[in-house]
Formats: sequence, C-alpha cells, structure tokens
Amino acid sequence: MSISNFSNILKIFGGGKPTAEEIQELYKEVAVMTLARATASDTNIKPVEIDTVCDIIERVIGEEVSSADVRIQANSKLFESEPLEKYLTRAGRVLDVKDRVKIAEALAEVILADGRVSSKEVTFFNMVAGAFHLTAAELAGLVASD
Repeated sequence: MSISNFSNILKIFGGGKPTAEEIQELYKEVAVMTLARATASDTNIKPVEIDTVCDIIERVIGEEVSSADVRIQANSKLFESEPLEKYLTRAGRVLDVKDRVKIAEALAEVILADGRVSSKEVTFFNMVAGAFHLTAAELAGLVASD
C-alpha cells in the first residue's frame, strides 16, 4: 500500500464530495495516518509500536505497509500545513461511526504495544476521539445497530 500522498484526505479538505469508493480509501488513509502518528505521539518511536502498526494495518485494512513507510508517515510534512486534529475532524464527518471506532480501537492497541502509556499518548488518544466526535458509549463498543 502506498501511503505517501493521502489524496482522499486532501480531496475532502478541498471541499470535494467523495464517492463510496473514495470513502473506503479515506478510511484506509485516516487509519494509517492516525496509527503512524501515534508512534510519534510521545516523541519516542519504539520498534514494537511500528511493528504493531504494520500488523494492525494488515489485519484491519488487509494491505501490507512497510515499517519504513510507517516511520515516514509518523513525521509527515503534511501536518506542517494543518494540524492532524483538523484532518481527523474533517474525515470524521465523512467516515461511518463504526470505522471511526475501529480506528480508535486500533490506536489504543498501538499505544499499549510497548507496555506503558505516557500522558502524551493519552492526550493524543483523547484528541483523536474528540476529533472523531466519538462518545464514551461508542468507544466502549456500544454502537447502535439500528
């Protein structure tokens, strides 16, 4: 999977209305972007976190990503123009709640990968959950199916 251009994220930022296929690609891009950035959220990127991101992406998205790609995206220049929270808020308006919850669950798995949780990682998780407008019930897996 090429995760270097984030074209669907940039498209919704440009005001475009994505198709169903583009929304699926947007989900993948947002998942990769969020998980990759999580590895750098405490400024101490650990190999186990990178490996966890690669494993989760393959499991959840069904595509392989290299540890080098994850490291590159963890420090992407994309976020120099707009903060990550802004991208996630905009993407969260397009993504289904179940997809946003899947990303949050995967994020928690990455944060727990090294056996410790820093306050910066907690802040990062809370920022993502807030940007996605996820409720406590949704984060607990209580997503209405009706």
